[in-house]
Amino acid sequence: MTEDETPAEPGTTTTPIGQAGGVTAPHFESRSQVDERYTWDLSDMFADDGAFAAALDEARGLPARYASHRESACASAAGLLAYLRFDDEAGVELSKLANYAERRHDEDTRVALYQDYSSQVTTLVVQAQGESAWFAPALLALPDETLDAWYREEPELEGYRRKIDQVRRMRAHVLPAEQEALLARAGEMAAQPEVAFSMLNDADLTFPDALDSAGAAHPVTHGTYIPLMTSPDRTLRRGAFDSLYGTYRRFRNTSAALLASQVKSLKFFADARGYESAPGVPASLAASLFPTEVPTQVYVNLIDAVHRNLPAMYRYVDLRRCRLGVDELHYWDLYAPIVDDVDMRFTYEQACDVILQALAPMGERYLDIVRKGLSQRWVDVYENPGKRSGAYSAGGYGMHPVILLNFQGTLDDVFTLIHEMGHSVHTYLASHAQPPAYSDYVMFVAEVASTCNECLLTSWLLDHAGDGCDERTARRRRGYLVNHYLEQFRTTLYRQTMFAEFERDVAQMAVRGEGITADALCARYAELNAQYYGDGIRPDDGIAMEWARIPHFYYDYYVYVYATSFAAAVSLSQRILREGAPAVDDYLGFLSGGSSKPPIDLLRGAGVDMATPAPIDDALALFGRLVDEMEDLGD
Repeated sequence: MTEDETPAEPGTTTTPIGQAGGVTAPHFESRSQVDERYTWDLSDMFADDGAFAAALDEARGLPARYASHRESACASAAGLLAYLRFDDEAGVELSKLANYAERRHDEDTRVALYQDYSSQVTTLVVQAQGESAWFAPALLALPDETLDAWYREEPELEGYRRKIDQVRRMRAHVLPAEQEALLARAGEMAAQPEVAFSMLNDADLTFPDALDSAGAAHPVTHGTYIPLMTSPDRTLRRGAFDSLYGTYRRFRNTSAALLASQVKSLKFFADARGYESAPGVPASLAASLFPTEVPTQVYVNLIDAVHRNLPAMYRYVDLRRCRLGVDELHYWDLYAPIVDDVDMRFTYEQACDVILQALAPMGERYLDIVRKGLSQRWVDVYENPGKRSGAYSAGGYGMHPVILLNFQGTLDDVFTLIHEMGHSVHTYLASHAQPPAYSDYVMFVAEVASTCNECLLTSWLLDHAGDGCDERTARRRRGYLVNHYLEQFRTTLYRQTMFAEFERDVAQMAVRGEGITADALCARYAELNAQYYGDGIRPDDGIAMEWARIPHFYYDYYVYVYATSFAAAVSLSQRILREGAPAVDDYLGFLSGGSSKPPIDLLRGAGVDMATPAPIDDALALFGRLVDEMEDLGD
């Protein structure tokens, strides 16, 4: 941006979507060149580095203060209340320190000062956790009768009843102190499969270049792989596919040993804590979901519902083959665009205007928070040298949320902005409605808020696909948007569920005492791909190795959340568009709930019952209708 250009106020432009014409994101040689309005304001955390440093020095006494409560916290009602209040205050202060240090670090990761700030805060947080580790065992040792008497003696303890109950519900799976200490010391050892996988996957593996149809070489890396797979050049796509999976095949036994170690580690801890396996539910899955208050039936329902709706995926696979004009569809064709010549570019101001229009069904209360975020510098917009890549929303109690972007002006950037704003509004509402103890929320609901916004954006874009263009352009733009939505279903709901089923099945191999070998893993993964994509795609050998490149298999049953959140978001967005104000009120109540209730109850209050398969079935019914529309749109 040049000095004589005056940026418009975010959310005030009226340029039709996709009509920016040659829009490119500004380029900056240093962060100091970025106009202040496009940088986030962290003064809500600390006024400046000096204020942060002073607060950090004062906070160094927190670990000792945690230790000072050890004798009194569970000795009386007053002592317990005092400890819980202190824990709230300390948590808020540590969160503000961590947020400020990390956000400054992410502005330019090369700055040594902020590297040091981040390291110091991390050390302090670890020390505080260590000095408070005594609390859970002490609380579990209290008889129920004692706690009931304390609630009567100190009525303000009622405000912490849910927090106390969450600790005490783990009683059946908490071991005597000596055994807990032993398991804790094994924690670092148990983390090594993930560490070793990361070293192999991110540091050691390199892939041969892929050649395009003209013989030109293209580097294959983790970052370039998906862009190469979206190339219209089929020769290049196949070359990238063979390069990647051919390399993983060379290390198949090492990869299998790492994954087996991860699975057996989870089984060991689950068995040690007394979790039991059930049909379709290995003990390690039960151990992962129980602390989050998510019933294991949710996991089972997800897989069963997706199985029932696989015919719609088979239709989409066949449609993709027809649109690409190939006799056989291969796995290297799954990301290739089937609607081309659609150029949708946006300035940041246009993106802000679009998301405000798309979120209009959420009502003025929601929109006011979004406007506040856009106008009061919650968003760090543009890339600058040293800035962290990607995007996220961060924040918490006692501070406004902030959003990191690296905005380039693409449609995906608009989706990223509205996605992260969903997280930020969720954080804002929960922090203002709940006390510190319940102002955070678990991962099972976190992605619902962001994905619901994306669904509303998709609906708005489809409604306005014809704005400012001729009929042919409108038709192609709508086809592009419909396919964009279909790909979200394919990659998030179907594919992540396939990952979740594979993760569960490998765990069951360990329960049965079977060898978790490369051959066994490849065989099961190939079977799942054949089941999920059907006969419309050729069973290429390379896809059987895909399990070896998925880092989420080292995250302890994490992938299913992507799928359930997507289904819940589709259901909630449809209800909001269909019912209006009553649905919005319920949804805002869900966002404001934080962790004040179990996540299933919070979502049920918003109008979606994730304890049943209905939301999955409903979402996939929409997928089927979108396939119908894509077929009707023709070429």
